[in-house]
Amino acid sequence: MPLRLLRFALSKKYPEPRMFRVHDRLRKTYDVVIIGGGGHGLASAYYLARDYGITNVAVLEKGYIGGGNTGRNTTIIRSNYLTPEGVAFYDQSVKLFEDLSQDFDLNIFYSTRGHFTLAHTDSALRTMRWRAEVNKHLGVESEVVGPEEVKKACPPIDITCGGHAPILGALYHAPGAVARHDAVAWGYGRGADKRGVEIHQRTEVLGIDVEGGRVKGVQTSRGYISTRKVLCAVAGSTPRITQMVGLRTPIYVHPLQAMVTEPLKPWLDTILVSGSLHVYVSQSDRGELVMGASLDPYEVQSTRSTLDFVEGLAAHMLDLFPFLSNVKVNRQWAGMADMTPDFAPIMGKTPIEGFYLDAGWGTWGFKATPVCGKTMSYTVANDQDHELIRAFSLSRFAEFNLTGEKGAASVGH
Repeated sequence: MPLRLLRFALSKKYPEPRMFRVHDRLRKTYDVVIIGGGGHGLASAYYLARDYGITNVAVLEKGYIGGGNTGRNTTIIRSNYLTPEGVAFYDQSVKLFEDLSQDFDLNIFYSTRGHFTLAHTDSALRTMRWRAEVNKHLGVESEVVGPEEVKKACPPIDITCGGHAPILGALYHAPGAVARHDAVAWGYGRGADKRGVEIHQRTEVLGIDVEGGRVKGVQTSRGYISTRKVLCAVAGSTPRITQMVGLRTPIYVHPLQAMVTEPLKPWLDTILVSGSLHVYVSQSDRGELVMGASLDPYEVQSTRSTLDFVEGLAAHMLDLFPFLSNVKVNRQWAGMADMTPDFAPIMGKTPIEGFYLDAGWGTWGFKATPVCGKTMSYTVANDQDHELIRAFSLSRFAEFNLTGEKGAASVGH
């Protein structure tokens, strides 16, 4: 046992401090109320306090910190998207991620692995070339490589995929990385708390009071709060919150499942994604293979997991890595993916004055955590959309000005 841990275990004089305070009651008034205690909500609170000095903020979480999609993803971080707007946005997030451990004084286990998006058809390979050119134009490191480079980076892979879908090439994104999702959420939570933000767990929002087209207050399971600004960052629960203010969105919710294997000796150094096989996989610092697939093909607002998912994903994993046939699956889970028609998020101001939306993240919300916090805190503080999120406004659907990120969502469709 490490000496430092033993010292804290045996001493009453030097107890380890809590990550953040527990508040017995809500204040009557807050400058900003953030609904959702996941990564996006906590990051927004953190940057509101740090960058703008707005500390009279309440983060309301129905369950527990990071218990929603923040704790139910596969932790992949990348910026090799398809549209210029998407690439610039996620590139900023990657840069912020790289400094988070130092910023928090907390190890988030950020690990740059390199990211291969496999192409099994000529049309997929054309899309990889398209994405690579957009990425290079915006200064993001991406290139199309052949199957031999894939094999060199990951020797155990079966390039023929059992003869079902041979790998013809891949989009290689060197900055691709993974991090610990719980560490990111708790780092933002602790940082926000230290600056005066109040985090209230087990506090459900029951209604939002709107008068004359603007936000007036929030009704919670612990009482009423007066506020002029509300930020909604609740992922798959977004439709329930937007209904409270009479706001329609094109968001639809599907379960998104994932699973991990028993721990193995390190052998997978990179991140692999196959849109054709509907597989994405990396190996965690504990040796587990962290795997996911495409959305479930039905709209169900539930975090249940299914045998059908495990069977399908396991079969495709064996196409790539036949030697895993005797490896055991330890656990599986699901999150609620809030999807949009163009596979890009909805961010910024809404027609309801004082109501701000951070939603529509589908299968790519974790990787956007830092940049969402930065851009949404700017938007809330200045009541003006940040330039990086203007292409993601809710109004684009009424104006038929979609962003069109579907080709870069990998296995999200």
